[in-house]
Amino acid sequence: MDKKVYIKRDKEELKKILTPTQFEVSQENNTERSFDNEYWNNNEGGIYVDINSGEPLFTSLDKFDSGCGWPSFGKPMVKEHVKENKDVTHGMVRTEVRSKYGDSHLGHLFTDGPSEKGGLRYCINSAALKFIPIHKLEVEGYGEYLELFKK
Repeated sequence: MDKKVYIKRDKEELKKILTPTQFEVSQENNTERSFDNEYWNNNEGGIYVDINSGEPLFTSLDKFDSGCGWPSFGKPMVKEHVKENKDVTHGMVRTEVRSKYGDSHLGHLFTDGPSEKGGLRYCINSAALKFIPIHKLEVEGYGEYLELFKK
């Protein structure tokens, strides 16, 4: 479905176009505050793409309210666009989630998601994402994903 080429922008360019929080989260592996971020309670239909490269990562169809204060998804929309790495920072062993092409720090993967969604919880920082609502998919260059939202 996805035949586009996604390119990672360099850090100097990103510093000019991202907010300080977006840069710190996506490029310096920080975490934004829970319940105080753009998409944790967004219920609009659409897709979430990497703030750096624009590669599609998650869809609202797989989003759920986990109660953690960050956007949570049961699975990536394009599995190949999400990398998983072992993270041993902060005295914990976790699975970090990064975008493949943009190499942005997205958040972490946990196994406490709802069983009806596969049992996984991709806990993702809003600051690493750009949301594209259904009505803007075509104009933003993601028209091939409209099919996902047809009933």
